Amino acid sequence: MKTMTTALTAAALTIVPFAAMSADSSDPIVIPIHNWSSQIVMSKIVGEMLEGIGNHVEYVTTDSQAVYESLRLGDVTLEMEVWEGAFGASFRTAMDKGGIVDVGDHNAVTREDWWYPMWTKEACPGLPDWEALNECAAVFATPETGDKGRYLDGPVDWLKHGQERVAALDMDFVVVNAGSAAALWAEIGAAEADKRPVVVFNWTPNFAEAVWPGEFVEFPAWEDGCDTDPAVGPNPDEVFDCGNPADGYLKKAAWEGMEEKWPDAFHVLQQINFTNPQIAAMAKLVDIDDMEPEDAAIEWMDANKAVWESWVK
Repeated sequence: MKTMTTALTAAALTIVPFAAMSADSSDPIVIPIHNWSSQIVMSKIVGEMLEGIGNHVEYVTTDSQAVYESLRLGDVTLEMEVWEGAFGASFRTAMDKGGIVDVGDHNAVTREDWWYPMWTKEACPGLPDWEALNECAAVFATPETGDKGRYLDGPVDWLKHGQERVAALDMDFVVVNAGSAAALWAEIGAAEADKRPVVVFNWTPNFAEAVWPGEFVEFPAWEDGCDTDPAVGPNPDEVFDCGNPADGYLKKAAWEGMEEKWPDAFHVLQQINFTNPQIAAMAKLVDIDDMEPEDAAIEWMDANKAVWESWVK
């Protein structure tokens, strides 16, 4: 495995002319790290690119919702993965207060929702319809949920509103929160051996779609306001009575002072634009190949020089 130093040297040699013209501040660019693989690896990749043009980068572990307030205040400098379904509300709230710049969308299209591996459909053939899933709730029952089905949601801080969805649609499910993304993969992997039906939180892009073919549950279609206005959606008395956006954005965001303080780095951030397959490949290096995120970042950069070198020129 190549060392980080070797990779940084190679990157610097590639883009020395750009670095020589840099007018960026010598203060560190602070990049937040969250708790899912693609965000960690992508952040490390971006950090490598910015250091390659002469910047100093620091990483801080932050809550994936609270980061937008930190970004607004300039405590962190940028955010590489603003998922519409998971973080759109927090992002919009911070934007309304001021201090954040929307740096544009990646080409990647996102979806985050209830999901099942294809073998589950044999036990509940009406899928992917959510009402058919609810009729099959007993198929997903476990000792901890009694007669009701078990749905494994994402970690609590991802704020996926599984409990609210179940209440709003009067579903016969108990929502259990996973402790991490790894716990979700472990649930699917354990169920694969005997083709046990499971329904879990999942998202795209990530590596899982290549390893376990599956489908998202089709809830009532997302409408703007479904998460804030009870009048939107099929239940006039509740919010979260619809699915998440089926073609959500994946944005980049920055502290509004970044462009003035680090103009070269901000220019690079504007150029960066990842696709679904690229992001899935990043996650796979960690979640399947068991690489450390720092090593995964270098591996991805070595394999995709034609992609990222164009962003820093």
